[in-house]
Amino acid sequence: MKKYFSHESAIIDQGAEIGMETRIWHFCHIMPGAKIGAHCNIGQNVFIDNNAVVGNNVKIQNNVSVYNSVVIEDDVFIGPSVVFTNVTNPRSFIERKSEFKKTIVRKGASIGANATLLCGIEIGNYALIGAGAVVTKDVPAFSIVTGNPARITGKTNESGDILTS
Repeated sequence: MKKYFSHESAIIDQGAEIGMETRIWHFCHIMPGAKIGAHCNIGQNVFIDNNAVVGNNVKIQNNVSVYNSVVIEDDVFIGPSVVFTNVTNPRSFIERKSEFKKTIVRKGASIGANATLLCGIEIGNYALIGAGAVVTKDVPAFSIVTGNPARITGKTNESGDILTS
């Protein structure tokens, strides 16, 4: 008996690890080497690749692909249509699977809708990434970043409040 819910249209490959009470919605594909924690909500049309790790209590909204070498720690929010990458210089005619770069989203961070994260970076604990931001370098803990390229525009706390001083 499975310990999680998956919609009948979701594809969960044998070998995927999925924690208790996680919910996986319509048209998702979870690859065999994916690891998903407990109490997660995986929105419609989400792809989670081999060697991708999703912690506990993570919310991934619709239309997100979590590629190989992406690590999402506990209590993270991933907004709709967020884009992760895993290769710096992709070419369709050159296989670069040995060159995947690890991206880490630390505990409690939130990433706004349509943000793009280049590979090989770290998003710090409880950081807030604004909608549509293009993140090209590490983001310190408790920072708010916005724009293209993303720049620090403020500070936040664990609750997501914008700090004014």
